[in-house]
Amino acid sequence: MNEYGQVYRALALNKTINERGFRLFKRKSMINIEGLTKIYGEQKAVDDISFKVEKGEILGFLGPNGAGKTTTMKIITCYMPPTMGKVTVGGFSVIDNSIDVRRMIGYLPESNPLYGDMNVVDFLRYVADLRNIKGEYQGKRIHEMVDICNLGDVLHKNINELSKGYRQRVGLAQAMIHDPEILILDEPTIGLDPNQVVDIRTLIKELGRQKTVILSTHILSEVQATCDRAVIIHHGKIVADSTLSELQRDLQNKITINLEMIVDENNVVEQLEKVEGIEEVLETFPDDASGKNYRIIASAGVDPRREIFKCAVDTGWVIIGLEREVRSLEDVFHQLTQEN
Repeated sequence: MNEYGQVYRALALNKTINERGFRLFKRKSMINIEGLTKIYGEQKAVDDISFKVEKGEILGFLGPNGAGKTTTMKIITCYMPPTMGKVTVGGFSVIDNSIDVRRMIGYLPESNPLYGDMNVVDFLRYVADLRNIKGEYQGKRIHEMVDICNLGDVLHKNINELSKGYRQRVGLAQAMIHDPEILILDEPTIGLDPNQVVDIRTLIKELGRQKTVILSTHILSEVQATCDRAVIIHHGKIVADSTLSELQRDLQNKITINLEMIVDENNVVEQLEKVEGIEEVLETFPDDASGKNYRIIASAGVDPRREIFKCAVDTGWVIIGLEREVRSLEDVFHQLTQEN
């Protein structure tokens, strides 16, 4: 039995879930993580992190490979216990109320462990049975998953015959078949071609209108296309937690100017630092440089290019290039996760 089977078996309820009963079971969804730490031997995979996810929010959980994303996801979904800290899902503790937590969550792990020798419809029936979804409601949910995940063309094919994109769709279908309030998706578009990536992102965006979603990824375009907010983790610690609009505003806090000049003087840095609004001047040494190159950091809201040009005219410098650097979310990610 793979990890899905082990989890679903633990989810057996005392009564069959029908449409009415399932609705009665629902409650407000929210994930709270307080001081979460996970230690493997002498290594801290997750180091005292805290954040929360509100109902109806799509959270991008970002970080380089090995940052602690998957470990955090496994703790939230009750696959492993924390070493320290508190994690609650919808008010339920992942330690004391793990069955209640698992009922509320749909999980698509990075490995997406499916039963390859089963066809799609049989696999979805199997998952529904494990979730104790019976009778007419089972048929309704399977039909809805086939429609939402666009599986109609492969319904009777064995899973091991499907493309990576369709296998990801089947994984999403199994995660959603019990209509969970929370979806945990770990690298859902990894290995997909560009068209498949667009399809999965669109689906996640649609799901986010009704559910709470945590999307774990190291692909920044994924977050920009689907998420409302981003938490960035590096070496097990959270280094940023804000909405995408706030991250974009943070990009504007400093203005970077790249300057290339032909100049014989040695005190260029000192003279440039006298220009109003300039905070720092660094000489750089690119391989293809024709003259001397400088990276200039200016205060927020200040564009010093006009004053730099005046300074060059007054001192007789010959400007070859003078341009403002356009920073992206990738630049922020690199700055927050670069090695010291």
